[in-house]
Amino acid sequence: MTEETTTGAGTDRAITGAGADAPAATGAGGGSGAPFAVPVTVRGYETDTQGHLNQSVYLQYAEHARWSALQAAGIPQATLVAGGIGPVTLETTIRYRRELRAGDEVEVSCRFVWSEGKTFTIEQTVRKADGTPAAEISAVCGILDLTARRLVPDPRAALRPLATDPGVLGLG
Repeated sequence: MTEETTTGAGTDRAITGAGADAPAATGAGGGSGAPFAVPVTVRGYETDTQGHLNQSVYLQYAEHARWSALQAAGIPQATLVAGGIGPVTLETTIRYRRELRAGDEVEVSCRFVWSEGKTFTIEQTVRKADGTPAAEISAVCGILDLTARRLVPDPRAALRPLATDPGVLGLG
């Protein structure tokens, strides 16, 4: 995804895609099945002076899970670029529930919530190993036409034909 803004935190940052060495993911996005999820281990350098996960890193974990979901659906970043489109994040809201510390094992889920119009929502939970939610993240997203620099009118129609497993994105 190309841009991200946190509401309440005032942080803007550029986003990069998930690497090829991304850990195995589980589940499917949207629909009646379990949400798509990826495991992440909190690294020491991601913590702040209080010893808990820095607030901006939650955004990186969420972004990693979103790119991993696209990859699992069969839509790598190169396919999007070749098709002249790219996902964008228009707004992100984070609700911090429990602190995370170095070494904590978490799972970051993704559930795509489709609506009519140019935008959709991705609901995410960063969950501790014991199942406790550490953070809830909601992102309003769209699909950008990279030539026109405008959101496409129907993001589902833009992604569905590219996906080899559309169920991961709730497009079943």
